[in-house]
Order: sequence, then C-alpha cells, then structure tokens
Amino acid sequence: MDVKTQNRLAAKYGSSAKNESGSSSATINVTGKRGNIGATGKPKNTWKTIKRLLSYLSKEAYLFIAAVSFAILFTLANLVASYLLRPIMNGFIYYSPDNSSLISRLEGLGLGLLIMAAIYAVAVISQYAQQRIMLTVSQNALKHMRNDLYRKLQTLPMRYYDTHATGDIMSRFTNDVDAIGEMLNTTLIQIISGAITIVGTIILMLYTNPLLGGITIIMTPLLTLASKLIIKSGQSAYIQQQKNLGMLNAFSEETISGQKVVKVFNHEKIANEEFEYLNNQLCEAQIKAQFTAGIMGPVTHQLCNVSYAITACVGGLLVIFKGFDIGGLTISLNYTRSFNRPINEISMQMNTVFSALAGAERIFEVLDEEPETPDTNTIRPNKIKGHIKLNNVSFGYVPKVTVLHDITLYAKPGQKIAFVGSTGAGKTTVTNLLSRFYDNLTGEITIDDIPIERLERAFLRQNIAMVLQDTHLFTGTVRENIRYGRLDATDEEVIQAAKIASAHSFIMHLPQGYDTVLECDGANLSQGQRQLLNIARAAISKAPILVLDEATSSVDTRTEKHIEEGMDAIMESRTTFVIAHRLSTVRKANAIMVLEKGHIVERGTHEELIAANGRYADLYNEIAELD
Repeated sequence: MDVKTQNRLAAKYGSSAKNESGSSSATINVTGKRGNIGATGKPKNTWKTIKRLLSYLSKEAYLFIAAVSFAILFTLANLVASYLLRPIMNGFIYYSPDNSSLISRLEGLGLGLLIMAAIYAVAVISQYAQQRIMLTVSQNALKHMRNDLYRKLQTLPMRYYDTHATGDIMSRFTNDVDAIGEMLNTTLIQIISGAITIVGTIILMLYTNPLLGGITIIMTPLLTLASKLIIKSGQSAYIQQQKNLGMLNAFSEETISGQKVVKVFNHEKIANEEFEYLNNQLCEAQIKAQFTAGIMGPVTHQLCNVSYAITACVGGLLVIFKGFDIGGLTISLNYTRSFNRPINEISMQMNTVFSALAGAERIFEVLDEEPETPDTNTIRPNKIKGHIKLNNVSFGYVPKVTVLHDITLYAKPGQKIAFVGSTGAGKTTVTNLLSRFYDNLTGEITIDDIPIERLERAFLRQNIAMVLQDTHLFTGTVRENIRYGRLDATDEEVIQAAKIASAHSFIMHLPQGYDTVLECDGANLSQGQRQLLNIARAAISKAPILVLDEATSSVDTRTEKHIEEGMDAIMESRTTFVIAHRLSTVRKANAIMVLEKGHIVERGTHEELIAANGRYADLYNEIAELD
C-alpha cells in the first residue's frame, strides 16, 4: 500500500497512534454512518465493569455459591494431601536407625498413600463438579446478557442506528460476548481457586517453617508489582483490540452486503485497500495486546523460580545446621511452588480477563444508551380513525440544522396525500415524524385531534402500516413474511393481500408457493418481487394509516398499474401518505404537497398544480421529456 493511500485511510478511519491526550482515536464513516466505533482508551471504571458482570452471575447465586464451595473443597483437598507428605516422608521413607522395621514402614507408607489417594479423589470429584456447575452458571449469565442486549436494542431510537455501523453492533453479540464467555467458563473460577490456594498455602507455610514461609511471602510484592505494571499496559491494549475488531466487522458487513455497488463502480481495489488497512490496524492492536498479556507469564514464572531457589538453599542450610526435617523441607518447597503456581496461572489468564473486560465495557455502553423517550401520560383510544394534522412542524436531525420548516397540512380518513420534490426535500422526514421515529420537533402533529406524544408509542405504530423503499424480508416462508404485517391473519387473508399487491401470480410459480422459504433477505427473488411482498405485508395490516415511501420504485410500469388498482381498494378507508418520484403514482391523490428544502412550496390536486404552472408542473414536464 503506497504512502498516499495510507495517509488517505488514516485520515478517514483515524490512526492507532496516540494523540496528544494519550489516547488514540478512530471513527468509521462507511456509507455515511458515524460513531465512536474506533474510540480507544482505558476502561472508564474497571471495578464498575467487574461489578456489573458479577450481577449477571448473581442471578444464579445458589449455583455460583455451589461452584465456589466445590472450588474451596478442591483447594483444601490438594493442600491437605500435600501436607501428608511430611509425616509419610519422615516416618516411612527417610531412613533413620530409630525407624521401625521395613515391613512396618511399608505398611505405614501404603496406608498414607491410600489416604492421599482418597483425598485426591475428593479433589478430582470437586473439580469436576465445580467446572460442570460453573459452565451452567456462565452460560446462563451469557443468555441473560444477550437477552438484555437484544431487548435494549429494541428500545433504542432510530438515531442510534443511523450513527452506528451494523457490523459493530453485531460484533457485541459475537466477539464481545464470546470473550466474556471464555472468562466466565474457566478463568473466573481459576482466579477464585487460585486466591484460596494462595491464602491456604501461606497459612501452612508459616505453620511448617516461618522462615521459609516468610521468604516466599517477601517475594510476593515483586510479583504483584510486575503484574500490576503489565496489567496497566494490557488494559488499554485490549480495549484497542476490541474496538478495531468492531471496525473491521462493520466494514466487512457493509461491503459484503453492498457487493453489487462495489462491483458496479469497480471499487474492488479500494475495498481491498481499506480492508487491508483496517486488518493491519487490528493486527497491530492484537500483537500489542497479546504481547502485554503473554509477557506476564514468563516474567512471573522467572520470579517464582528465584523464590523457589532461595527457599531451597535456605531450607537445605536449616536441615544441615538446625535439624529441620526432610519432610518439612519437602512440603515447604512444594508449597513454595504451589504458592507461585496460582500467581503464575492468574497472570497467564490476564489476556482472557483483558479481552472480557473490554468486551463487557462495549456491551455495557449499549445497555447504558438512552432509550426512546418513554411514554408518559399516554392514552390508548379504542379506535384510530385517521384524522391527521401537522401544525407549523419544524425539525432537524442535528441541532441548528433544520430540514423541515413550518409544515402545515391535514388529511382525512380515506384521503390520499402525496409528497413530491427533489431528493433531500424532506419528504421521508415527514413520515418519520408521524411514526415517532424521531421527536424533538417544534409545532404539533395530531391524530384524531390527539397529539402523537399523548398516544402510546406501540399503539401509534400499530395503527400505521409502512412500505419503505428499502425492502427487508426475514428468514422464513413467503406466508410468514406477509403475515408479519398482522400475525393473527388467516391463510385466506394472506392470499388476498398477495393478490391485492399483484404478488400472488409469481408466488404460485415459486417451488413451494406460499411455503417457499426465503433466506438472505429474499436473495432468490428479484428486487421487484421483494417489494411486492412488502406491499402485501402492508396490505394485510388493518392499520387505518398507510405510508408508501417510494413503494413502487422497484417495479415496472405494468406491475405498478396492477398494484395501484389493488392499493386503491385498501386505501378507501385509510389515510394514506405517498412519497413518490414517479408523478404518475400521485395523480389520483386528493392533495399533492410539493416540498423544496423543507418547505411546502405548492399544494393542490394534480390538475390544479399543472394549471398553476409552478414547481410541480416543472417536475412533471421534466419527467415527461425523459419518458
């Protein structure tokens, strides 16, 4: 990759190099989506994150306590079994003239080994039980976390999805949750067991020989200091790794789903360059993260070896000059190794801990997002008739940038109101406000003289059926996709809706008709066929308000006429808003609103606007010339 390309991508996505404030930054803007996907830095509050993780384990409190209890039993069994080496060695193995006969020593040795074997058997059973129980606890915790995350996403406003890449959101369900799962499955219980082992070992070491125990304990601050320094470096490295992974996933998801656009504009090379850049950023972050975590093991291991060597030398001198027993020296050295082993193991697990905490923080960021403005003092009328008024409505997606200016209009049940105008005039924004996808408007929107803020949001949307320009079909049968508009619809109603939308004919030519399974957003259908199913989905709804946002833009003129005939039937008693570039689709509208730069510049019927010879007439004549 040449320097010019490198600089261009660094400017677009940001660099992993640290800025003056000491943290690095990167922002993804693929397909116009913005967000803090690449933001970096240390965890805002590590202990708060740990506390929130533990709250998920508390939902299985009894099982978690059982797992910890078995971990304690496992640790104690190992410590006791190790201590039995002292009397066994002193009484039955180490030779002394005062010892009993060989047969007695062998019998005692055999009994001692049997007791040790029984204790180790208890340790094995305990370890199996704690691992099995902890697996259940961790998987249930992950289940609750995924449920919370998904439920939270359902409450977030559309603004959140407009400013966050889909791939990065999905990364929280996959990479981040998996990282947490890896820690909860094994690492957490190992840390608990290791802590218990350290405490128990200190007690037995000091009981066996205070001097040798003290030597091992004195080395602990060195181990702690080394671990602390490496952990401090590793936390930010793992945050960076998870952020870069989210960026790469976001870019991959968007370019793969948009392959037709990539290919039609010959952007394969550019896409490869951007992927390579993001992949390199991720690689660098992973190298740093894995190195800072991986170096902890060798460092602490060597410090443990130094501690072991000092203990062995001092212990040998005590045996020679102070009469310290061989069994005591043996278990002291064993405990020195046992004391260092959990420290070593915990340090080796830090990469998993770092990754899990980084993933947890990203998940909790979503859970802490502000949801849609909650319903307060709302009502749920028995029936919505469809009288809609907009009074001096102004709105902007971002502060100080107004896209709608003083929009005033009304619609009665059964009327068809059309919006026309150039791209970006604000047509779709009007329908977004009607559905309360966005709030923070000035002016007032009422339905049946009730301000939409007073209507329960779920009830409001239940009474609005929409057909969007961007089609979306779910994995499932054709029948299920149409029935998505009203889940209690009968099979006959599904077929009738398909006929209204002119979809019945092509559906019957599918391999299994209405039971044909659609996957990958209906990839086995044409764009027009997918749109027909979306229209059928709206047709089956009994919502009194219908919104058609470029609903026929993906179908040919002949199919469009069939659809219009069918839609006329379902629009008779509905208040319908139509957004269309094809002016032929709005001729029958009761009123046509011509928008330019967020203002209604003209309004009237098709005939009235043509006669006025204004902006609408210009648009109509331009399209007529193109035809």
